[in-house]
Amino acid sequence: MNKYKMVLLILLVLFVLGVIFVFGINAYVKGSTKNQIISEEYAKKIEDIDCILILGAGIWGDSPSPMLEDRLLQGISLYNNGVASKIIMSGDHGQDDYDEVNVMKNYAVEKGVASEDIFMDHAGFSSYDSIYRAKEIFGAKKIIIVTQEYHLYRSIYIANCLDIESYGVASNPREYVGQTSRELREIAARNKDFIKCIFKPESTFLGDTIPVSGNGDITNDK
Repeated sequence: MNKYKMVLLILLVLFVLGVIFVFGINAYVKGSTKNQIISEEYAKKIEDIDCILILGAGIWGDSPSPMLEDRLLQGISLYNNGVASKIIMSGDHGQDDYDEVNVMKNYAVEKGVASEDIFMDHAGFSSYDSIYRAKEIFGAKKIIIVTQEYHLYRSIYIANCLDIESYGVASNPREYVGQTSRELREIAARNKDFIKCIFKPESTFLGDTIPVSGNGDITNDK
């Protein structure tokens, strides 16, 4: 075998190993968390839930995107059914002209959720940040995470690694445009956060503690 063929063989072996590694981690993250994805009916039976954590998913002006609206409606339903008395709205508010969390809170208040029961996490720039801050800033130790099912596996895995007792209720009552590409990107994201959870870095931003047992209006900025 000449040198050129040897290099090609090595590259091929490395590629195959890389694929096995990526899809192996993806399978592990999904397999290790699937039993924590539960129905709303089952969620009603779990006691002492500190809060419902709704993860941001983009806004269109002053309105939630379809994916985010579905997350909000599912979270509001859990709240109305007594699963938890507090909600954390966690999303991106890194710029004055892009404010996921106030849109999320305003939507929930319009649907009848008490303002003081809603905490806004203005620095939920990633799934990892949102879940890390739920524990370290808001003091949540037992949570229900609300997002679409494909995203729940990674979110619950992060929570498990951060020693948060977590369950997930999926919010995907319809199909979304671009879901196939979203699923593929999620494989990469699961690998990224798998590695991140080994080192458990601090969230991008921290700050003073705001116990989720208190009054959520303390997080208002408007």
